[in-house]
Amino acid sequence: MTDKDNGMKDKLKGAKDKAVGSAKDAYGDATDNVSKQAEGKAQKAKGEVEKRVGEAKDDNNDRR
Repeated sequence: MTDKDNGMKDKLKGAKDKAVGSAKDAYGDATDNVSKQAEGKAQKAKGEVEKRVGEAKDDNNDRR
């Protein structure tokens, strides 16, 4: 894989983690499960970081 693929891979992984995290957060909210809510919020934050890493890799590759 090229470096450009790595940026896309990070962005896709980030999108998946954000979606799963949102689902966990919503489930925790609906069931009053504070632990599941916290897990979901953490996973959403991780997904956002992964997305930004992918974007940074893409920006770096565009400059080359």
